[in-house]
Amino acid sequence: MQGLVAMRGDVMQDMAEARRRMVDGQLRPNRVTDGRLLAAMGEIPRERFMPPHLAARAYTDEDIRFAGGRGLIQPMCIARLLQLLAIRDGDRVLVVGAGTGYAAAVAAHSGARVIALEGDADLVAAARKAVAGLAAPDSLRIVEGPLGAGFPTAAPYDGILIEGEVPEVPATLAGQLAEGGRLVTVLAPATRGQAARAVLGRRMGGSFSVAPVFDCATLALPAFAPSPGFVF
Repeated sequence: MQGLVAMRGDVMQDMAEARRRMVDGQLRPNRVTDGRLLAAMGEIPRERFMPPHLAARAYTDEDIRFAGGRGLIQPMCIARLLQLLAIRDGDRVLVVGAGTGYAAAVAAHSGARVIALEGDADLVAAARKAVAGLAAPDSLRIVEGPLGAGFPTAAPYDGILIEGEVPEVPATLAGQLAEGGRLVTVLAPATRGQAARAVLGRRMGGSFSVAPVFDCATLALPAFAPSPGFVF
């Protein structure tokens, strides 16, 4: 992945204004009401998490695709997913498919202790560069490994965000939740014509259940794509 963005002072000022407009024009009108989350997304420079040639689109109301099928989720969608996670101070949160680390940085800025798991070595390197100086060292840790395995050595988690669209919630990840823990992701539609839905899963009484919350079409996580079936 190309180097991340370094900005001149005048460009940084323009980006700060774009960030304010994102919060006031995209997030607040779309039922994002968590004050800590709004503050985090109003302060964290989203452009730092993007290749230089895409930085001008950092605050547009759209998913931003990188090479290789990954990217940054639309600001309004990632804000609503993080709000659904209902982060409390000191929560242990696992972000699966963390990419360049934007959502993980926002979660850490909102009070969580975050493990950001990513399977692509180039994205891991980019994330470590992007988050440098943005969060206290003990609030955000970026690790490399297979996404479907989660990160059991730091489990159990109070919250898990699978950062992208997946066909189903892997039992391996659900099993890393603490009692009362929440898991948030976007489930792909089961049949053509249906909408992808943001879902909230909870572990209560030793069992795990998932409920749809709102429509949210977004970038799919290739690591969770179903294996192609045989064609006869």
